[in-house]
Amino acid sequence: MSAAKPTDSISWGTTAPPEGLALRITRRTANSLDIAHLAGVSQSTVSRALRGDPMVSAETRERVLEVARQLNYHVDKNASSLRRKHSGTLALLFFEDPTTDDSAINPFFHSMLGSIIRSCSRQGYDLLVSFQDLLRDWLADYEYSHKADGIILLGYGDYLAYRGRLEALIERGAHLVRWGQVLPDHPGVSIGCDNFAGGRLAAEHLLKLGRRRIAFLGEIAPSAPEMAERYRGYRAALLDAGLTPDPQLQAGAVSTEFSGAEGLRALLARGLDFDAVFAASDLIAIGALRALAAAGRRVADDVAVVGFDGIPMGAVARPALTTISQETQRAGEALVQSLINQIGGHPAESMILAPRLVVRDSCGGASSVDSSVISNID
Repeated sequence: MSAAKPTDSISWGTTAPPEGLALRITRRTANSLDIAHLAGVSQSTVSRALRGDPMVSAETRERVLEVARQLNYHVDKNASSLRRKHSGTLALLFFEDPTTDDSAINPFFHSMLGSIIRSCSRQGYDLLVSFQDLLRDWLADYEYSHKADGIILLGYGDYLAYRGRLEALIERGAHLVRWGQVLPDHPGVSIGCDNFAGGRLAAEHLLKLGRRRIAFLGEIAPSAPEMAERYRGYRAALLDAGLTPDPQLQAGAVSTEFSGAEGLRALLARGLDFDAVFAASDLIAIGALRALAAAGRRVADDVAVVGFDGIPMGAVARPALTTISQETQRAGEALVQSLINQIGGHPAESMILAPRLVVRDSCGGASSVDSSVISNID
């Protein structure tokens, strides 16, 4: 078959190809050359478009996909992977967290998982999901064994202990992207929320409600950089309002309901007055809600409560939880695109996503305020 001519471009748009031409093709199995001929592009462009290469424009990719659909063309992924020495699969590794069920996955990551799966499907990749076993060599287990072309990491436990592992993987050439606090000197590529802005947003909202004794529940050590940044944002908002943060109004808590309840009880045991709580995660906040109820404190009349993450169970808590929501759909898309860029040898930069304030009954309101700035860092 001869190469496509300019006049061979698809003049029929997204409708069916000319009947005679379609009939000739459907009498045999359509191939990528047929798609190239009908779409008016090269065969290599067809191949790149079908595997989701970001160098192909969205318009061209959609045109190629439409022709492929019309011809009932399906990519032989095994053959394609062998030719390209790629598996066509991404690995998603979760860090095991203590949870209220047997999932061992922080519920914050559930909605992000859905976004990652959808994004992989749109880009023509399969997804392999597993837990992070810190004793194993992820690069050997996934990339070197050709099980996956790259790795997405969600969660990390103690960041200081985790960082050395990431540095070693990056030095060995791993295709890797992680969700977490974006730090200037962090190895590799990270996608994360603007935790400082989120902490400020939470405290500013409580200050606007007239609250002045605002407690913080969460870890503020370097081993937990995301919570530490939320605490910094909270402190900045108090200082901007002319208030001196009281260190006695901070209690440590990890991201579980039990830890949140324990932290809240620790605050009560100190005998200090507080009229609001900013919790560094929704799970901590939900535990605090239960401890407040048990102590006879009314939410939000006596104590207003704000969480962080935007997990679905916050909306059905009693009372419904005001939260700083992280954009999990955008996050999943960014994680997948960043990893595919790396695999294809294209630039991939760390990205900070803006948080969004969602106001519910735990603060006495039911409206929402958005913060929508998205920024990149080198």
